[in-house]
Amino acid sequence: MRTLLFDLDGTLTDPFVGIVTSVQYALEKLGRDVPPAEDLAFVIGPPLTETYRQLLNTEDEELILEGIRLYRERFTTVGLYENVRYDGIIELLQAAKDRGDRLFVCTSKPWVYAEKIVAHFEMDGFFEKTYGCELDMTRGNKVDLLAYLLEQENLDASQCLMIGDRKHDIIAAKENGVRSVGVLWGYGSEGELADCGADTVVASREELAAHLADSLVA
Repeated sequence: MRTLLFDLDGTLTDPFVGIVTSVQYALEKLGRDVPPAEDLAFVIGPPLTETYRQLLNTEDEELILEGIRLYRERFTTVGLYENVRYDGIIELLQAAKDRGDRLFVCTSKPWVYAEKIVAHFEMDGFFEKTYGCELDMTRGNKVDLLAYLLEQENLDASQCLMIGDRKHDIIAAKENGVRSVGVLWGYGSEGELADCGADTVVASREELAAHLADSLVA
């Protein structure tokens, strides 16, 4: 039986407004320069620790954690649902379930938030479980998170497929012996996905659906 592991942000939903506005909120609270929204698309996908290390240009863990705390101050109350489910996703998930695939969410976002988003967009019925990091950023590295998911669910990596829009998804898959599909409707470029060794890159939900229907694992 094949298992499909879906990233959340930039793959199932477009979280641009909620994430970027919450990042801007945190930077303002810290007294830092606040870039325009269009310059912050790169923050969607990576773990928050990586995001704030880059935004604040620091290795100060206390400052990074304060940035994350301020981000969550807005995100958990407002930003969580400033989000849009991509068209065609429900149909894609339904087709996968109808084929007998097992489905999980594997996201760098804390699972307590990811579960709410998945349920809010009426996708929870398709997934057996949503995996993400802990609030203290344990398993914030997607390589570790995917390894944990495979272990917890006793999955055969060779029968799994990681689907995501950023290099973190592809790298995590390769490090864990999982094949990968990079999607181009999110926030990673074709070059980013190809450079990291994505086994397949697709441009649309229709192309992904066709790819999944045509192959058992790849």
